[in-house]
Amino acid sequence: MKIIRYQDTSGKIGLAALQADGTAMKLAGDIYASPQLTAEPATVAQLLAPVVPGSIICIGLNYRRHAEETGAKFPEYPVVFFKGVNTLLDPGVAIQIPRHLPSDEVDYECELAVVIGRRCKNVSRAEALDYVLGYTCCNDVSARDWQIRRSGGQWCRGKSFDTFSPLGPCLVTADEIPQPNALRLRTVLNGQVMQDWNTNDMIFDIPALIEFLSGSSTLLPGTVILTGTPHGVGMAQKPPRWLQPGDSVSIEIEKIGTLTNPVAGENI
Repeated sequence: MKIIRYQDTSGKIGLAALQADGTAMKLAGDIYASPQLTAEPATVAQLLAPVVPGSIICIGLNYRRHAEETGAKFPEYPVVFFKGVNTLLDPGVAIQIPRHLPSDEVDYECELAVVIGRRCKNVSRAEALDYVLGYTCCNDVSARDWQIRRSGGQWCRGKSFDTFSPLGPCLVTADEIPQPNALRLRTVLNGQVMQDWNTNDMIFDIPALIEFLSGSSTLLPGTVILTGTPHGVGMAQKPPRWLQPGDSVSIEIEKIGTLTNPVAGENI
């Protein structure tokens, strides 16, 4: 099932299932408790991020070609960092280039996002995918100047500005994607393909990540795991290609869809 979260013309927020003809039918119930399809059409005035994360856990340097383009060694363990939930952004809403705490090196990162559907701790690799509610697209927007040179050795500042986690356009339930490490993913910037690769290039695949992240740690329903980005990021271009106001950036993932956001300067 392809699940969307939306706001209708009265401002009410709901869930719906996308149909093959492009329409959406309302769902009844909680997204984490097997919502039921109704016979009532949904009137979508604004598409929202498909989930509101309780936490956003991110994995860095998780594609072989991306590690190579940055000159980094393959990590022995997953490289983990966190993004604030303030970064969540709906499809179609503008990514804001920071201006109050300014950045001139804002980058795109196409990522497959995993949404945990039920409480899990110390999960084995063999059982890991049983805890996945579904998958969606994310743009792990990154201010490289704050991530690398002004970070104090931590990535969180450069990753956690408002609007830096566009998510969507829908959540595809896990039963429809039995092989999440076999998906093509792309970034398209102003019509130009910048990233075009496959999730089979991950150093740590999704079962390995869930096993690692749940070790002695409880992952709650609504935890979003960003699984890393392939090569072709803006900072690796020659010259670097940073996001600018007026740009339009799309994240495309096979079997999920396209997440598109314009880019603007921060309103201060």
